[in-house]
Amino acid sequence: MEAADVVVSLRGIAGGPELLELADAHGGIWLVGGAVRDILLDRSPGELDVVVEGDVGEVAGRLGEPVLHERFGTATIQGDGFAVDLAAPRSESYPAPGALPEVAPATVAEDIERRDFTINAIAVRLPDGEVLADPRALADLQSGTLRVLHPGSFEDDPTRVWRMARYAGRLGFRPDEETAALAAQAGPGQTSGERIGNELRLILAEDDPSAALEALAEYCPQALPAGFSCRPERLAPALELLPADGRRDLLVLAACVAAMDTATLQRWLDDLGFPAADRDLVVASSRWVTGEPLRAAQGRAAVLRAARGAPVEAVALAGGENAALWLEELRHLELEIGGDDLIAAGLEPGPQVGAALERALEAKAEGRCSGREEELAAALEGTGGTGA
Repeated sequence: MEAADVVVSLRGIAGGPELLELADAHGGIWLVGGAVRDILLDRSPGELDVVVEGDVGEVAGRLGEPVLHERFGTATIQGDGFAVDLAAPRSESYPAPGALPEVAPATVAEDIERRDFTINAIAVRLPDGEVLADPRALADLQSGTLRVLHPGSFEDDPTRVWRMARYAGRLGFRPDEETAALAAQAGPGQTSGERIGNELRLILAEDDPSAALEALAEYCPQALPAGFSCRPERLAPALELLPADGRRDLLVLAACVAAMDTATLQRWLDDLGFPAADRDLVVASSRWVTGEPLRAAQGRAAVLRAARGAPVEAVALAGGENAALWLEELRHLELEIGGDDLIAAGLEPGPQVGAALERALEAKAEGRCSGREEELAAALEGTGGTGA
């Protein structure tokens, strides 16, 4: 596909006809960056990135109900099955390595020059199809090459190394020799942990996060902490076991950090801005990678005890037949009785109530009781309760 064919393809993409109609009426509207890249690669763009020569808020208002970000001069529209990000053309300068950029108004041609990689340095004007692009962009798209626009790119914005890995994993592209050498020397600069954490979460949300993480480990191993190891052979069976209500992203991360000690792992996740609940789930799940004692459990009641209190991500990582049994069946077991029933039957309030309920649940797991009366009898066995 040629760059000029983007306009034709846009007509068949959600949000494309509306954008073309607006461009025909307004003028000065360019489809840019990843949206152009994906269309040229015959992939569906996740969102439509647009540069507007004019008032961004006014143009966005004609397209839908925008969320305006006045500080950055941008707007976002969430339409029916599509998303559009609009921005004025701008240039960027970095006061220090890894610092947030200082932006200034610019031409579309200058806006192209601030992009991370040549494959994203393409703009197509709507609706006439005029193309502005880095001279290497189309050739790099055809050859599957990831190339920074200038030697200081990773120094300006170290998160670009993470994006390079994400594109490598998603598209199967590889950096050219110079870009690979620059990535091998890249450091974090003044980049905040939260920004790095956001890039990690974007990788974890990919269809194949292990491919992106392997690329990052290959081209910029210093970006990852000691002990971080992507193990696709470990991930594949765990992902197959993970139920729909599990956190796929956190399971992937837990599998990769299993070799890190708990204190170091907690500090790293805190530095990256992970919410406490997500951090705790990753730490807890990562300790289950060996699968013991769940794999060693004999019998349904023992499996229930071994998995008690564990998140589904941890059990999926443990793997094996016992993990499958718990995830598919035992975790859904529920009693018809509760603590009040046991107290009414003569059991004193306290820890023994919980222990009795666990006893009944294990009996139910093994098929030794069914229904309220039998559950009550199993719970009260050996306690002196009457069950009446």
